[in-house]
This record gives sequence, structure tokens and C-alpha cells, in this order.
Amino acid sequence: MSYVERNLIPGEQVLYQTGLHWIVFVWPVFFAAIFGLVGLPLVFVRDGGIAGVMLLAFAALLIWFGYLIRKATEMAVTNKRVVIKTGLLSRRTFELLLSKVESIGVEEGLLGRMLGYGSVIVRGTGGTPEPFKNITAPLEFRRQVQQRVEEREQKNP
Repeated sequence: MSYVERNLIPGEQVLYQTGLHWIVFVWPVFFAAIFGLVGLPLVFVRDGGIAGVMLLAFAALLIWFGYLIRKATEMAVTNKRVVIKTGLLSRRTFELLLSKVESIGVEEGLLGRMLGYGSVIVRGTGGTPEPFKNITAPLEFRRQVQQRVEEREQKNP
């Protein structure tokens, strides 16, 4: 069960959920490939077997670390609020009632537009902007938030 699902308030339901884009794997996989390419031949060398295994283990650890980074971020829009959780060992949460959303912005570079990721900047009334980088489908996340805010305003003018 995800953080968002465990922390729903009575009558609240998740309407949209997203997280980090797979692009966060690029650097861990790149460095894992380097360590793996160095370590693999060492495994078969008489005096380098242990070093080779250690380099391969480190490469696997880098990929696992990338996976954990991706899974440690949750972003959701519920019928009552926007919930964003980052971190695994230390946690940072950002929860904002839909009625308090002042603006939500999206920043996408060229690569982000082509691959479908970008930064989402959420600003609550009277608050500072909260940027969240490398989010999958940031335009859809913004659309979902805006749609829910509009629905709430129509119900409670």
C-alpha cells in the first residue's frame, strides 16, 4: 500500500497518481555499465576475481539505488487535496488542500517534451513555490489538479 493510500482522510479517494519518470535511471545505468564492463572481465582473471565481483555488485547496487529513488516519490491528486511524497529513509511530504492551490506550473525542456517528463511547481496561497523534478506526464498532472480545483469551485462558489 502506498503512502498516499495509507494517509487518505475520510471520504477522500485518489483520482490521479504519478511519480518519477524512467529518466532517473539514466545516470545509475550509465555508471553501472561502466563498472560492469570493467568488472566482468576481471571475474575471469586469476588475480582479479574478487575485484570483478565487487565491481559487478557495485553496478547492481547503482541500478537498485535508481529503482529506489524512482519508487520513493509519489504524487497524487485526490478529490480533496494534492499529495506529494519524496524520500525513502528521510521523508518529505507536501500536502495542499485543493481550495488552497494558487497556481501550478510546468517546466519541460526539449528532451522532457520528447520523452514526457518535466518539473511541476505547485504554489499554495501565500506560500512559496514547491518544485518537483523529473515527473512523468507533468502536463497531465497539472490538468488533473486544475480540473479538481475547478470542480471544487463550482460546488462551493
